[in-house]
Amino acid sequence: MSLTIGVLAIQGDVHENITSTKAALKELGVEGTVVGVKTADDISKLDGLIIPGGESTTIGQLSLVNSSLKIIKEKIEHGIPVLGICAGMIMLSKTANDRVVGKTDQPLLDLLDIKLERNSFGRQKESFEADISMNSINIPKFNGVFIRAPSVSDVGSGVEVLAKFNEKIVAVKKGNIIGVAFHPELTEDISLHKYFINLVKKLKN
Repeated sequence: MSLTIGVLAIQGDVHENITSTKAALKELGVEGTVVGVKTADDISKLDGLIIPGGESTTIGQLSLVNSSLKIIKEKIEHGIPVLGICAGMIMLSKTANDRVVGKTDQPLLDLLDIKLERNSFGRQKESFEADISMNSINIPKFNGVFIRAPSVSDVGSGVEVLAKFNEKIVAVKKGNIIGVAFHPELTEDISLHKYFINLVKKLKN
């Protein structure tokens, strides 16, 4: 069985996620390809999708323009595993307010029942790294890289909290959907990408 995992290649940390995912496949001994995807046709062929960190408003608007937002939503609703990183988690959410400017009028996939605050820890100059724990998915220690990171203030029914930092929720999971506020692709630790690949493999079987 070979997996096809796509990284939404509209804007953001695309190359870094492709590199991390390829390394994770190799370490797990899983056959698969990792590709940057932009169009609805590209996305329709995937077994798993990563929505990378970047500028969530830009990614959302451009995805809307080229019609990929619709197919992404349909694929996720039909069970394809998705890993939303920072901006990607924002895009997966039902509501996203900015800590500074308040409610934002940006395209969202409306799939994760979470209340989310953009730029929760501050702007670019307040970026930082911190160790976090995701014990429920067997990742007891992970170096989280937070860059203009969001946080989750509340979760709806069926949404599991995977990690907190300073009492703020920074990682969640619901079924085939994972959202994280930090950037796993900017560290040498590929354990989260490995977990995602195993989820893709499990749901493809």
